Amino acid sequence: MSLIQTEIPQTRAMARQSRRQFSHAAQTVWTRRLLVFGALVIWEFWARLAGNSELIAPPTSIARALFSDILSDAAIRSAIMLTLFEVVSAYALAVVVGLALGLAIGSTSLSRRSLFPIILLLYAIPQVILLPLFTLGFGIGPAAKIAFGFSHGVFPILVNVVAGMRNVNPLLLRAARSMGARPSDIIRNVTFPHMVASFFTGLRLAMTMTLLGVILAELYVSTAGVGYFTRLFAETFDPAPLFALIGTLAIMAIGLNEIVRKIERRFTRWKD
Repeated sequence: MSLIQTEIPQTRAMARQSRRQFSHAAQTVWTRRLLVFGALVIWEFWARLAGNSELIAPPTSIARALFSDILSDAAIRSAIMLTLFEVVSAYALAVVVGLALGLAIGSTSLSRRSLFPIILLLYAIPQVILLPLFTLGFGIGPAAKIAFGFSHGVFPILVNVVAGMRNVNPLLLRAARSMGARPSDIIRNVTFPHMVASFFTGLRLAMTMTLLGVILAELYVSTAGVGYFTRLFAETFDPAPLFALIGTLAIMAIGLNEIVRKIERRFTRWKD
């Protein structure tokens, strides 16, 4: 009887805590939605009453252009799919190469001292000034956009992997080696769990940078892709489809980052 009397208050307390957490999450979501809705309303009235419609289109005109000019045009739909393919390909290459190089450089103090400063030096170089070299080497097709996006995305992953490996407790590494763990076991069971937060930070940064690299390449050296049509609408002073394309890029970036966040929650579930 006493056990039942003890469990009932605990159950009620857990239920109250769950309701408070749900209420807090709901308040956060609705606050965010109201802020976005309010910004759109202000934008709409300002663009129609005080703005220049030839430069800044109101949200209603952008939404109308999205369906009438963007999604209804087969060429632009193909350009969106091409850009998505280029971003995903460049990002996948950046993840594989960045993770492999990061593990190799961060595995020993000698490699970190000798190679990591070189990586930081290359990372500091503005990538856009190297775009002509990518054009000469890969042409103006999708290969150049994938390579340029890769050059933007690989460094955030590499730097964060090395930084995460430096945060691993040396005592854990020494203990694993003393118990006969192989290098692959150490990476899987000791190193990766401790660098997962830093690694996924690099993944999120790399996603944004990869998209930036692909769009920059399409803006300057492309005859296809979203960047080409973005430049076309900007040069013809057609703001509604221009902002609609920018919104499409934003939705693409949000969707890809949400995928990365779901994967991160899957691998960091053990922290909870």
